[in-house]
Amino acid sequence: MLWFIGLGISGVDGLSPNTLKILKKADIVYFENFTSPIPKIDQLKVKKITRSRFKIAPRWMVEDGKAILADAKKKAVVLLAYGDPYIATTHIELRTRAELEKIKTRTVHAASAIPSLVGECGLQYYKIGKPVTVMREQQSWNTVYYTIYDNLVRGLHSILILEYNSDAEFFLDPKDALSSLLLIEKEQRRNVIDESMFGIVASRIGSKNQSITAGKISSLVKADFGKPPHTIIIPGRMHFTEVDALKVFAKCLDEPFDNSKIQKISDQMLAKYVPKARRALNEVIKTFKDDKDIHPIIENAQLYIEDAEKFQREGKEELAVLSIGYAEGLIDALRLSRGIDPWT
Repeated sequence: MLWFIGLGISGVDGLSPNTLKILKKADIVYFENFTSPIPKIDQLKVKKITRSRFKIAPRWMVEDGKAILADAKKKAVVLLAYGDPYIATTHIELRTRAELEKIKTRTVHAASAIPSLVGECGLQYYKIGKPVTVMREQQSWNTVYYTIYDNLVRGLHSILILEYNSDAEFFLDPKDALSSLLLIEKEQRRNVIDESMFGIVASRIGSKNQSITAGKISSLVKADFGKPPHTIIIPGRMHFTEVDALKVFAKCLDEPFDNSKIQKISDQMLAKYVPKARRALNEVIKTFKDDKDIHPIIENAQLYIEDAEKFQREGKEELAVLSIGYAEGLIDALRLSRGIDPWT
C-alpha cells in the first residue's frame, strides 16, 4: 500500500485527524525534501506522530522509486510532501509505476502553494496562465521569457516558480531572477520585459511571517524579501477588484497597473515589414512602370501586401506574416533578376 499525502501550506499542524491516523498506522514514512525544504520542527513532529520508520527522501530516491515501491509491496508506506502531492510530476510518475506493479495507492490531497499564493495576493485564479520554473542556468531563460510573453498576450498572470536545490540548499533569489529576465530581453528584444513592468513577489506563503511585495521591477530588484521560499507573479490584465485587493494584501512599492501593453511578435514584425515592402514596391513601380512584363509580378506583390494587412485585421497573424513574406519574395526575385535594389 502506498499513500501520497499532502501537508498543504500549513505543514504538520494542518493535518486532519484522519490523516494523523494514517501516519500513525504506517510502517514507513518517506518525507520528500526536494520540492520544498523541511524545517527541523516538522521533521521532529512527523517522527513523533509516526513512531515508525521515518526517512527523508531526496529527489534521487523518489525519481528512482525502487526502494519505496519495494517497501509498498509488503507494507503500508506513506510519501509525505508539502502542498498537494500531485503538483510534483515525479510523484505522479511514481504512482503510475505503483499501479502498474499492482500496488494499491491512496491519496490525501491538500492545498498547494500555487493557488494559495494567488489568492493571498488578491488575484483571480482563473486568470492564471502557464506556470514556469526559473533556473540559474541561462539556457532555461528563453522558455521563461516566452512563457511570460504567451501569457501576457492573452492577458493572463504568469507564476514564476524559483529554483530550489535541496542538495545544495539553494534558493534562487527573486532579484536574481528578475535581473535575468532583463538580461534576456536585451538578447530577444521583443519588448516583453523592462524595468517598468509590474511584478509581485510572494514570500513564505502559509507561514506566520508570510509577506507580499509588489511594484515595478526597478523597485523590486532593490527590495529585501527575507528568507525563502519566494515566488514571482507577473500580472497580465488585472480586474479592478484584483487591484483593490492587492493594495490591501501587499506592500505596494508602486501603484499597481496592468502589464497589458505588450504587442504580439507577429504585429511587431508586420509593423516593420509591411511599410518596408510598400516602399520597395513603389521603387519597383517607378523603375518598371513601362515594362508590361513586370506588371503581373507587381500586381501579385501588391495583393500579397493587402492580404497581409487584411489577415492582420482579422487576427490571422500567421497568414499575415506568410503573405508579407511572399510579397518580399517577389520583390527580391526582381532584385536578383533585374539587378536592382529597391530595399535601399
